[in-house]
Amino acid sequence: MFRPFRIVAFAFALLAAAVSSPRAAEVSFDDTARFLAGMQPSADSPLLPLTKDPGWQRHAKFFDGAFAQLEQGQLSRIRDWADVNLAAPRPTMFYMFSGPDFLYANTFYSKASTYVLGALEPVGAVPDLTRLPRGSVGAALYNVERSLGSILSFSFFITKQMKVDLHANQVNGTLPILYVFLARSGKTIRNVEMIALDDKGGLHVGDDNPGRNAVRGVRITFAGPDGEARTLYYFSTDLSNAGARNTGFLKFCETLGPGNSLLKSASYLLHKSDFAVVRNWLLANSATIIQDDSGIPLANYGARQWRFFPFGRYLGPIGEFPGRYQERYAELFTRAQPIDFGVGYRWRMHESNLLLSVRVPGSETAPAADATSSAEPPPKQSRPKRLRPPEPIPPPGRFYWYR
Repeated sequence: MFRPFRIVAFAFALLAAAVSSPRAAEVSFDDTARFLAGMQPSADSPLLPLTKDPGWQRHAKFFDGAFAQLEQGQLSRIRDWADVNLAAPRPTMFYMFSGPDFLYANTFYSKASTYVLGALEPVGAVPDLTRLPRGSVGAALYNVERSLGSILSFSFFITKQMKVDLHANQVNGTLPILYVFLARSGKTIRNVEMIALDDKGGLHVGDDNPGRNAVRGVRITFAGPDGEARTLYYFSTDLSNAGARNTGFLKFCETLGPGNSLLKSASYLLHKSDFAVVRNWLLANSATIIQDDSGIPLANYGARQWRFFPFGRYLGPIGEFPGRYQERYAELFTRAQPIDFGVGYRWRMHESNLLLSVRVPGSETAPAADATSSAEPPPKQSRPKRLRPPEPIPPPGRFYWYR
């Protein structure tokens, strides 16, 4: 009398196995990130056999050494600086012209719960690495290493080089680099969603139609060692005046502000009138701004609205950006405090400048985000008579670690 029940139970067991097997074989977002970062995936991950490959083991050894040295000589020092100088960080941080640089976003603002990165580079994709053609995993990992070469050595991405690297093969765009930085920063990825913004700033998930002028992006939910959920947004967007006005990117950001902002190695774009919209938006929606001299010109800050705390040395722009010397910046940095790390285009430790600008509580708001003129005259473009020539940026493929 129990045989029919046993048959039914056995059938359900087979059905459950058939349903659960594909799911068990799926590669999690976190395991994919750890694999790309040269870190062991979970014990039951389908990626585990691939870690026996000599190419992956070489990749893991390379990243172990590179990130350990970067942590000791650079990242730990920035965190110490931030702990001392950032008294009350906001939950949200904004990082314009960032590329996929979650590494420094997290290092400067480790207490943020929401990170918003915006740049031109495409989101890209990370395919199922277990289904890549035989022999192609090593090439994919090498491409990831190459994409990270400049930021591991100099603290910034080289834009022209990145345009090539991020389109090189099946593992492409900013997403795999974000994965690596999240994993190497000790984060656990819980979910990844492709998203888009409509022209009003509304967020659409998956296949939703955002309409014209959509801004494509990715939303990554992750947790740190404390287990608290945090969110990383990366949007591929045009930050020029035309792009900022015609899309909903800044409207979306405004729903998360005011926040803390980071600007470094920004190609001096915010010195140009073509980027006045995003420049004024940052001034209106930031409680603090950490930047090097490639960020917002000092003349665009309202002197009564901001307090300035200079760190490091200001030696002027490197040769690739002539005409961007700021006399007021140089004068401000005559009273700068020293820093024991390098950042930005002047990436050597004792040549870097870092400006912490803190909004005065209760001060008037900055110009509206759609304004195209600055509240103060533009900075003078003269250069000092004896400016030290910049250190040349070494060619791609060579890594210069901090000392």
